[in-house]
Amino acid sequence: MTRLAACQYAIELIESWEDYVAHLSALIRQAAQDGAELALLPEYSALTLTGLLPADIRSDLHKSIDALQPLLPAWLELCEELARSHGIVFQPGSAPVKDPDGKYRNRAWLFGPDGLIGYQDKQIMTRFEREKWNIAAGVEGLKAFDTPVGKLGILICYDNEFPMLGRKLAELGVELVLAPSCTDTLAGAFRVRIGAQARALENQYAVLSSPTAGEAPWSPAVDENRGRAALYVPSDYGMPPSGIVAESESDNVVDSHWLITDIDLGAVAKLRTDGQVATRRDWPEQFDV
Repeated sequence: MTRLAACQYAIELIESWEDYVAHLSALIRQAAQDGAELALLPEYSALTLTGLLPADIRSDLHKSIDALQPLLPAWLELCEELARSHGIVFQPGSAPVKDPDGKYRNRAWLFGPDGLIGYQDKQIMTRFEREKWNIAAGVEGLKAFDTPVGKLGILICYDNEFPMLGRKLAELGVELVLAPSCTDTLAGAFRVRIGAQARALENQYAVLSSPTAGEAPWSPAVDENRGRAALYVPSDYGMPPSGIVAESESDNVVDSHWLITDIDLGAVAKLRTDGQVATRRDWPEQFDV
C-alpha cells in the first residue's frame, strides 16, 4: 500500500518569506507525520508567494506574475529541501514561469528524496490563461516520472478534460496521475472531477487531485477557489463502485486540509488484465467504428 496526501489548499495572505517558509514547512511536516509517501499541492499554489509583493503589484494580474519570477528559485530550493528532509515525493503544485523565449508557462515540478525528478508543463490553456493572462502551452509534451512510489504522470487541471492526454500517459506506463487544479466555481471543479474520473476509467490507473480552496481577494488570479481533494480509480473489482476512494468533506474551506488515503497501485494495475472490463486494451477499437 502507498499512502498519499492531497491538499485542499487555502491561498492565504502571507507577507514575509520567513512566514511562508514556516507555513509550507509545517504543512509538509504534517503530511509526513501522517505517513504520506507522496504529497500533492494544487495548480498555481506558488501564487501564495505574490502575497510577499507590494499591494499595488500583487493586485495587478500581469505585474504580479512578472514580479513573482525572482522568488521562484528560492521557492524551488525550499520544495526540494522539504522532499529531501522528509524522504517523500513532493509535487508542490505549479507556478507561471517565464521561459527564455519570453513566454509564460504553467509548470509543475516533481521532487523526491534525492532531489529534483523533473517538471511537467500544462498542455492546454483555459480561456482565462489564454485570453487574459497570456500563458502559453508547454512545448515538451507529456512525461512519465520514475519515483519511489511508482511511475507518475501529471495532468494540470484543464488537461484532465482531454482523453488523448490521459491516454498518452497510459502509453508511457504511468500508474498514478497527479492532477493539481485551480477552479473558481463548482462547475469548474466538477469538470476536473469528471475528467479525472473518466481518465481513470478509460486507462485503468489512479488519479490523485488537489485543488485550491477558499478566498483570496488580494489576488486577481486566485481570488475565488472551490474544489475537493480526491483519489479516483476505475470502478471495478476490489475498488469502490463509485470510483472514489476518498474525497474531501467540503468543497469550500478556510484553512488548508490534507486528504490522507492509501492505495494499492498493484491492485489497480491488475485490473488491466483481470478486470470486469478491459478499457485500456479495447481503446483502439473505438476508432474502427
